[in-house]
Amino acid sequence: MSRAWRWFLLAAGVVVADQATKALVLAHFNVGEGRVLAPYFNLVLVYNKGAAFSFLSDAPGWQTPLLVGFALVAIGVVAYLLVRSPGRWILSAGLALILGGALGNVIDRLRFGQVVDFLDFHAGAWHWPAFNVADSAITVGAVLLILDGFRKHEGRAGTAS
Repeated sequence: MSRAWRWFLLAAGVVVADQATKALVLAHFNVGEGRVLAPYFNLVLVYNKGAAFSFLSDAPGWQTPLLVGFALVAIGVVAYLLVRSPGRWILSAGLALILGGALGNVIDRLRFGQVVDFLDFHAGAWHWPAFNVADSAITVGAVLLILDGFRKHEGRAGTAS
């Protein structure tokens, strides 16, 4: 645990950044209101009751406790893995980003029953589903986990020739 503290600090930083940006958007936008910042990027306040890419967002409400429960289990598993592997920096950085992102979105689900999204990238009339800092951290963390999976680690069996 003594070396894992820095990864928990990174996760906490993600939570702080996520919640701070959401607070700013909530203070300055009404639901559905947006501001164009670039020809391909808007800020817009939307709520997402579902999971990634608005999956299950049209469900009548049962998805919120299910998604909170799933996230809490994932948070526990990720925290355990962080404590077990603090010296593997790519793995640990990815896990910390996922942990922080999951916590940020769980906070929203517990506070609002849904997640606050506000980053809206688009090409012409085609819009990527709006997302937030927590979602970004989870995505970058997942990429780091994939990259770590391609690295050779001590103790891992070699491949047959």
